[in-house]
Amino acid sequence: MEFVRILLSTSLLILMFRGLSQTDIFFFLVPVLFQTLCGFAHLFDKERLFRFWIGMRPVVAFYKPETVEVVLSSSKIIDKSTEYSLLRPWLGSGLLTSSRNKWKTRRKMLTPAFHFRILDDFMPIFNEQSQILVNKLKQAQDCKWLDISNFVTLCTLDAICESAMGIKIHAQSNKESPYVKALYEVGEMFMSRMMRPWLWPMMFFSLSSYGRRFHKSLADLHNFTRWVIRNRKTQILNSQQTNKDDLGSNENGVIRLKRHQAFLDLLINHHLKDPTLTLEDIREEVDTFMFEGHDTTAMAISWTLYLIGWNRTIQQKIQNELDTIFGDDSTRPITLEDIKQMKYLECALKEGLRLFPSVPFIGRMLQEDIVVNGYTIPQGTTCFLFTFMLHRNPEVFPNPEIFDPDRFLPENVAGRHPYAYVPFSAGPRNCIGQKFAMMEEKVLIANILRNFNLTSLDPRDKIHLIAEMVIRPKQGLRMRITPRW
Repeated sequence: MEFVRILLSTSLLILMFRGLSQTDIFFFLVPVLFQTLCGFAHLFDKERLFRFWIGMRPVVAFYKPETVEVVLSSSKIIDKSTEYSLLRPWLGSGLLTSSRNKWKTRRKMLTPAFHFRILDDFMPIFNEQSQILVNKLKQAQDCKWLDISNFVTLCTLDAICESAMGIKIHAQSNKESPYVKALYEVGEMFMSRMMRPWLWPMMFFSLSSYGRRFHKSLADLHNFTRWVIRNRKTQILNSQQTNKDDLGSNENGVIRLKRHQAFLDLLINHHLKDPTLTLEDIREEVDTFMFEGHDTTAMAISWTLYLIGWNRTIQQKIQNELDTIFGDDSTRPITLEDIKQMKYLECALKEGLRLFPSVPFIGRMLQEDIVVNGYTIPQGTTCFLFTFMLHRNPEVFPNPEIFDPDRFLPENVAGRHPYAYVPFSAGPRNCIGQKFAMMEEKVLIANILRNFNLTSLDPRDKIHLIAEMVIRPKQGLRMRITPRW
């Protein structure tokens, strides 16, 4: 009987897919696969632990705070799962994809670049780019609706390029720029490979049309990053010779952050002291920061704005808080002190990340046996930490599908399991840029809500999720915006 069901299901799928392009099938299957994983998670809701297979490789899903803690808190379980190796042509063996000793060395070296005093230097960048975003939204405010995620993504791309590489690419003004197009093409072709296991072997991928497009755009991306690094190195060497403290900017838009070493500056100075860190190593880390700090931040902001747009009471409460800080001045640049006062906005942002964590799952590879909930999980197993379902544990978050920023008020957070909420991962391999991300997200959301009222047009049950490297809506996030003043 089971065989008949499988045969009928397969026949139905074949009939459904007849006449459809590969792209159509891809966009149908991706949401279905994610919904299937969520369905399995509900089936095993008691232990919140289940096993499945990818080919011959066993995978165990964890989505209970106590079991997630076993993996994330370990100083030994730090190797990423096999899927991350598909990123190596793009990111090399940078902080995201490296393992063991190399990861530890890089992490120690990069940590000073994310010191809070250095992050303060990025505030003018966040303010400038978010103001450009506000102006773009003003130009589009007469439209019946707009996809907020498109606007936000270009803004975060501008912000990350200027923060990481010290160069303006003007993505918000020119989304057809070669760098922007190459970045999107690489990301799209990577996901096309990710969802087609027969393209995982590099030989097959390179022979495919996806692989050819990927490698062409990747060469453009890498060459641009190398050009920026070489120029910045030359400037630093020249400044050392002439004892100049402030290099200003040149006609190409290359800038230097004045008071402290920024991300690229820190890497180049380390390279000048220790040439074992090569320029290609720096390229890996810069591309990694671009990859991790662009789309993840954009979707965190977009989902939070979408949720705020569905609840007028919450939106008004956030705007009242902002009005207390800024009055009716909608253009004054935001300071670090202002950010500290945005208590309720921070709660709303954290709740948005609970419902829609930018990275819906985390993969780790076991190098030795571990025991979880009385089960022995053998070496070689992939640990699938299902963040999306972890954040929907009704024992921790009652009525988990409800958007309720009050969950993150101090009195409600007290006593909560530290691994019940991990939008930036946790433990020794947590996200090194989470403070950077939260600062940027607060500035962008605050400047939007200082200027506009938001109305989301599509209910949650009409939004189909695509779980790629980040979680995104299949059809965009349609919103209507109206000026506040």
